[in-house]
Amino acid sequence: MSLSFVPSLEVRGLAYAYPDGHQALFGVDLTVERGERVALLGPNGAGKTTLVLHLNGILGGGVGTVEVAGLPVAKADLAEIRRKVGIVFQDPDDQLFMPTVREDVAFGPAAAGVRGPELEAVVAKALARVGMEAYADRPPHHLSFGQRRRVAVATVLAMEPEILVLDEPSSNLDPASRRELADILRSLDVTVLMVTHDLPYALELCPRSVVLSEGVIAADAPTRELLADEELMRRHRLELPFGFDPTATPTRNPASR
Repeated sequence: MSLSFVPSLEVRGLAYAYPDGHQALFGVDLTVERGERVALLGPNGAGKTTLVLHLNGILGGGVGTVEVAGLPVAKADLAEIRRKVGIVFQDPDDQLFMPTVREDVAFGPAAAGVRGPELEAVVAKALARVGMEAYADRPPHHLSFGQRRRVAVATVLAMEPEILVLDEPSSNLDPASRRELADILRSLDVTVLMVTHDLPYALELCPRSVVLSEGVIAADAPTRELLADEELMRRHRLELPFGFDPTATPTRNPASR
């Protein structure tokens, strides 16, 4: 099969129980095609974090399979899997720990053996993709929260991932930073899986949404259609902001990159 037709993510029959016996996933099936932007929605405790931690092998040992670009998530391939699955955490300070922005973005590629002018080019490209090239020599802790989140995205993009996983990307952002990040994410030519409680942001950025509830996929549909299903939303404790009508809200062209 041509690589271009291999999904970015293929999860089959994934079930997982924690050592204390709590069963978090009960047989999850999920396929995300190359270049898709998909929102992963669901109430707290639904299993979203457990699923995400399986994508790069932080959690394992359960039932079922996970493949990233056709490569099984298994111990033998963990280094390659962790390059392919770029996770951007909710708090950028969990990812930024070097004296300058440039060094933070260079950290992953340098650890992978990239050196010299090639490393400089990789860092410059990643910072340009998030509009932060002018801040390369700044200490990350001198940046605004929104700027730090963009740098955190750049640290992951520097590894040229197959899939970008974003944990609550709009949380704690002011309206301008939220819009700037949306524009950046829309422009990226990379598969995106976005874990979020921000349903308008999901509608703006992700043509498709998946609801994970009580450890199973409860719905998988176009985002606008899913958010307009009042009974489904109520059943899975998903609430739109007061006065927000998903059927009346214009979104950008879903195909735009």
